[in-house]
Amino acid sequence: MIKTFVGVAFAVIWTLAGSAAAQSVWVQIEAKRSLIEAQDRVRDYSGTLQFVNGFALRSGWYAITLGPFDPADAEIQLLRLRASGRIPRDSFIADGSNFRQQFWPVGAAAIGAPQIVPDRPIEETAAPAPLIPTEESIAEARDSERLLTREEREELQVALTWEGYYNSAIDGAIGPGTRSAMAAWQDANRYEATGVLTSRQRRELVAGYRDMLGSIGLARIVDGRAGIEIDLPAAMVEFDRYDPPFAHYGSKDDSGVKVLLISQSGDQTTLAGLYEILQTLEIVPLEGPRQLGRTTFTIEGANEGVSSYTYAQTSQGQVKGFMLIWPAGADRRRQMVIDAMRVSFTPSDAVLPDAMDGATAQSIDLLAGLEIRQADRVRSGFYVDVDGAVLTTVEAVAQCDRVTLDEDHEAEIVATDDATGLALLRPRDALTPIGFALFQPHQPRLMSEIAVSGYSYEGRLGAPTLTFGTLEDLKGLNGERSVNRLALASTTGDAGGPVFDATGSVLGMLLPPVEEGGRILPDGVNFAADAVTIIEFLSANGISPAASDAAETVAPEDLTVAAADMTVLVSCWN
Repeated sequence: MIKTFVGVAFAVIWTLAGSAAAQSVWVQIEAKRSLIEAQDRVRDYSGTLQFVNGFALRSGWYAITLGPFDPADAEIQLLRLRASGRIPRDSFIADGSNFRQQFWPVGAAAIGAPQIVPDRPIEETAAPAPLIPTEESIAEARDSERLLTREEREELQVALTWEGYYNSAIDGAIGPGTRSAMAAWQDANRYEATGVLTSRQRRELVAGYRDMLGSIGLARIVDGRAGIEIDLPAAMVEFDRYDPPFAHYGSKDDSGVKVLLISQSGDQTTLAGLYEILQTLEIVPLEGPRQLGRTTFTIEGANEGVSSYTYAQTSQGQVKGFMLIWPAGADRRRQMVIDAMRVSFTPSDAVLPDAMDGATAQSIDLLAGLEIRQADRVRSGFYVDVDGAVLTTVEAVAQCDRVTLDEDHEAEIVATDDATGLALLRPRDALTPIGFALFQPHQPRLMSEIAVSGYSYEGRLGAPTLTFGTLEDLKGLNGERSVNRLALASTTGDAGGPVFDATGSVLGMLLPPVEEGGRILPDGVNFAADAVTIIEFLSANGISPAASDAAETVAPEDLTVAAADMTVLVSCWN
């Protein structure tokens, strides 16, 4: 059905069926997605042209027109203005049946403008609106209908499908299903629901569909370098660059729409890897269905600003596909473009190389020129039991829509204590950590060597860093007994990491830097929640902390391994 739908969209020739000629017509020169854009353009045209008007269209776009004119005069004006380059070459004659509220000139009404029909439904308490009188009898409408070509009848079915009234085959046969759809469309547009469209009604129905189709501009694109042939919304996107494995088609005329063609050598493993990587991109929202099969995958994502649809397949040593990025809204247009892209998608033998001249400079925060989704805040934490419970700082998880452990595992906040700065996390899926904290049951020795394990570079190294320092005091600067003071060159990312003594036992958790009474403390002054405070917090929240019986000093390389097994990257996402 969709293949026929797309074919009809380009095969139909503009004709006005029936003998009833419009009394007034307009030259439509542009259509814009937003009212603000349309108002800006209509002001520009008004500075150089006469008879400039602006109308809202049934499709939700806004048309800039000249007129109204007699049909013969309109043809002369269209040819003259096109030839002089004063209006776009794709300007056309519009009969106005698709026009709704006039927005320009402000407060004016164009001569011969069509009756304005409210877009919103009539309230139940309001008196029913009168039906719009028809210009033909049912017999006359049937006579004019018989003159339609098969392509014109198919286009009517396509337009009824677009409007949401028809969901059967596009076959050009006007049977009971098509009649029912016509009657429903007539009723929704305040015409008598006869099931037989008059000439004017057919023009109105088809004009709305053509306006929509023109605003999208579906056109066949053959990208020889990427090895992909596909229908793209050419009125909305244009080629930008190659940045393997993508061919970038950027937004055209501020449409906000973008397309990526995917082209690289690879197999099922490559396909699965691409499936995971693409979901880290900022342009692929987290919410939405996604499915990975043996040879194909689809990823859909949507948020309040953007939606994206991605399809890819592997065959004969290649991975090919596409991604459509669409601004929020206009969902029917978006689905039409997706359907057209899926049906027309045809890979060929060519494939993009691993790298190309002129590609975007490499960056850890970019994938082939696309921004990778970044956490709002990244801190450290550590496992405290065999089930994967994690201790971190309150500051690490404050006001987060989502919290992850090592970027792969969703976690929920079980408990927080603002007074001590401790937060307990539990992974949503079962985790079995390699190692977890064994707490020092005895009071540590002053001026002894300690070490903190943390993600000093906020995950860029992929593993925690071990930073050595000294236990300076068993209390805070104001005598607080719940914290230890450390001499340590830490970073913001280290906060929440475990503090080890020389035996590898955990004697505390590094707290984030604080200003003491409005004073900025000297470099190297840090504080850690002590083991007693941590044990009390964990016990109060259903965790049984394990005590260490280690007595011997461990080598730094052994401590590094043990610390890496229990230290966790904690990420806050919004």
